[in-house]
Parts: sequence; structure tokens; C-alpha cells
Amino acid sequence: MATLAVTEAVSSIAQAESLFGLSRSVEPGFFVEWQEGLPELSPGEEAACDRIKASYLYNSAEGPLTESTVNLLLVSPLLYLSGFCDPPFKLRAESPVSITAENDGVLLRGRIDALVLQSQIWLTLVESKQAKFSFSIAIPQALAYLMGSPNQSEPLFGMVTNGDGFLFIKLEKRPQPIYARSDDFSLFRQSKNELYRVLRILKRFQTNVG
Repeated sequence: MATLAVTEAVSSIAQAESLFGLSRSVEPGFFVEWQEGLPELSPGEEAACDRIKASYLYNSAEGPLTESTVNLLLVSPLLYLSGFCDPPFKLRAESPVSITAENDGVLLRGRIDALVLQSQIWLTLVESKQAKFSFSIAIPQALAYLMGSPNQSEPLFGMVTNGDGFLFIKLEKRPQPIYARSDDFSLFRQSKNELYRVLRILKRFQTNVG
């Protein structure tokens, strides 16, 4: 069986769909978790989001940040605020992943930037990319990593960020692999801080799967 790096084998959404037999859901009711039942934020949580946004925009003003810096400035604080760093969740960084693409007989290997685990079930996947990369590169890799989860029965949720914005993914493996994605949330929107919505969605996920 041939072995390839995820970054080499899955560089487009079409490739991910072909390798894993994935299809994208167009049903409005498939992925409601990013739209309905979102908890309200406290003034302290909103203030924290304002500070995170200001810090990111300040540090990225001179050009794209490295992946580790994006994680430090954005991903880690949001996971902390949303409760994914507290029991019963455990955060595992740089986790190795192996995924078999049965259609092509290829074994894919890669590393996930941040992974939230509970009882060996992968609940939230965070795929952090440098700002110079678009979602079109990050989404197929996140889909591949989600397909590598040993969880075969429960819905899986992912968050993709390129630093400048965020996007969420829901994937179900059975009876056939199907996924959907949310709108994207930009840190450059002037009218409001989109991190409020990002944190509310993460807290919704945390409540549902905790």
C-alpha cells in the first residue's frame, strides 16, 4: 500500500471527496449546530474576544504569521474560553494521524495541529493554517483528518482557521460519509467582532458533546 503525506495527497476539496467517497450535504437541517441554540457570552468573554482580535490584528499587520503563532494568538485562547481545556476534555497537540483511503488503496499520514479528545473520541479538530493559505487548502486536509477519527457513529465537528478567518465543518461517516460547512467568519469585519460568534459556536459544540 502506498503511503503519502496528507498535504501531498489531499490538496483540493474534490480530491478529498473522491478519496473518501465524501459528499456535501445541501440540506439546511444537517448542520444546524453553528446557527441554532448558541449560548450568549458574558461581558467578560466578549472583552476577551476583543482583546484576542486586537492582538492578532496588531501582530499580523506586517505580514502572515506562522502556524504556531496563529495557534498561540487565536486557537489556544478560544479553546480555553470554550471549555475544551477542562475536564472531561483533554487537549492533544501535534497528534499523528493515519487514514486509509480505501478507494485508491493509499495510506495517508499527517499531524493535526490541535485535537480535543474525550474517551478516545475525537470531538473537535482545529486545522490552523498560515494566513497566506486559503480555506480551499485547509478544508480538504481537515476533512481527511476527520475521516481518520476512530469514531464511526457520532457526528464530528471541525474548525478551520487561516488566521484571518474561521470556518466550521460537520461530518458524519454513516451510512455514507457526508459533510457540510458553515459560513466563514472574518476578523477584518468592521461592524462587529466575529470572534463572538466563533466562541458561541465552540461553546455549543462543547455543551453538545461534553
